[in-house]
This record gives sequence, C-alpha cells and structure tokens, in this order.
Amino acid sequence: MKAVTVPRFGGPEELRVTTVPDPTPGPGQVRIRVYAAGVQPVDLAIREGRAPYGVELVPGLTPGNEFAGVVDTLGPGVDGWAVGDEVLGFRVLGCAAELVVADADRLVRKPAGMPWEHAGALSASGQTAHVGLTALKVGKGDTVLVHAAAGGVGTVAVQLARAWGATVIGTASERNHDHLRALGAIPVGYGEGLVERVRAVAPQGVDAAFDLAGRGALEASVELVADRSRIGTVVDYPAAGRLGAVGVRGERTAARLAELVGLWEAGGLRLEIAGTFPLERVADAHRLVGTGHVRGKVVLVP
Repeated sequence: MKAVTVPRFGGPEELRVTTVPDPTPGPGQVRIRVYAAGVQPVDLAIREGRAPYGVELVPGLTPGNEFAGVVDTLGPGVDGWAVGDEVLGFRVLGCAAELVVADADRLVRKPAGMPWEHAGALSASGQTAHVGLTALKVGKGDTVLVHAAAGGVGTVAVQLARAWGATVIGTASERNHDHLRALGAIPVGYGEGLVERVRAVAPQGVDAAFDLAGRGALEASVELVADRSRIGTVVDYPAAGRLGAVGVRGERTAARLAELVGLWEAGGLRLEIAGTFPLERVADAHRLVGTGHVRGKVVLVP
C-alpha cells in the first residue's frame, strides 16, 4: 500500500509517499481501506518531531489519527463488523495511508448520507471539542467563549455548546464572522481590545472559556472568567499551569464519536472542509493547515 511517511523530522518537504507492506489486523482488530483522513495541527507537530503527550516518535512513522473507509479484513475474534461496512474511527498514528488497522471498538458506523470527507474529518476535532467542553462543564444557561472558533475544533465546539444549551461567543478573523453567525455564535475579532469586545457582547459575564488558539488567549480569558477551573486549553499547556487554568486532555472513545455522529444525523452539526488533497500532495495539505487560518478541516483522500 501507499502511505505518508516521515523519514526525517522537519518541514512539509520532509514528507514522503512510500510503498510499505499492507498491515495485518490482529485479534480484536479490523483493517479498513481509507477513503478520507483528516489532517490536524498535531500532525504538523509530529512531522516536526514534537511528540504529543504519551506518544513516542520514531523516524519513518506514518502520521494521521482519524479516518473513514470500508472494512476489508477482520482480525480474529471480531464480532459486529463485516467486510464492506462503511465506518469512521480513530487510532494513534498511521491513518494517512491507503489501509489502516484499528481496534474494532474504535469504530462507528458511517451514516449513508455523510460525505466521506466529513466522516474522515470528524473524530479528532469533534472529540477534542467534546472532551474540552465536558471538562469545562459547559451546559444549559452558560455563556462560553471559544477562541479560534472557525477552525476544525472550534467549528464543532460552537455547535456542540449550542446543542447543550449554551450561548457561544467565538473569536475569529473578520472574514469568518458570517460563518460563526451561521453556526449560532456571536463573533468577535482577535487582537488588542478583545476583553472589552467580549464584555460588550456579554454584559452578563462569561462562565467558561475554551482556548484553541494560544497567543495570549488564556491571559484574556482569566480577565473574563472568574472560575479558572472553567478555563481550558488544548494548545498552551505552560500558560495553563502558570495561570491555574485547565490543560485539557482526555481519551477518545467510540461512544463519544457515536454521539457526534448522532448530532450530525439530527442536523445539529455542520462540518466545514477547507480542502481535500490526494496523498501525493500531503505537503500542500500540511502547508495549508500550517497557515493557522483554516476554516474547518483539511482532508487527505487516498
């Protein structure tokens, strides 16, 4: 099969598409022919040699941690899945490839009407948003501030918080303000004066803040949210430790992913695709994500 590999850590130019042996599923595992695989900022960090929490990196690895495709081989002891099933799921590394092996309990059935690009881009951003909002106890009646609300995680976080009964204020560049309004959020611009702009649209105060941007977002959040246990980040862990905020981490689960799929089926979750690329253009996909101004997700389509 063809797979994206990182023979040497560095910039996008270090990425290669290589022919490697087809993977074989072990007990309790399923092999999937990949139709779509999302690209996240964490993939760029991995390419550069910066390991996420709990992950060991070695040269030659294949990045990617979410996928959608068709089951083509069952490992020993697998029940509930059949060859030909359309699924979406997740694993740590290995998804930017034509074939991927995953644990059977990390798969969810793909709705017939869900586009492949959406299915391949839902797990990582969707579950990150779910984990973060859950950790911050966002719920009915809250006002929550989402930094970088137009990105992959932010787009889901806005809609999930709205589905849970919260009012959402989202930071974004001016060109994405109409997009946030369409998702049900109140947009505000980045940069100097952010705290004052948020106070102007939320005179009742802000109950929680979810940082997906870094670049001083936590410092602004502590001026707006009284309870620092309800301020969280997935990008600026050093600042979280310094300020007494939450460095959000959590396990992805099929149950969490299934909840997100159900919300999509009910019409409560829109997914935005900023671009699709074949494996051979993986470097361009990484460059686009690296601009930091992507609306929604970038997806590889093997």
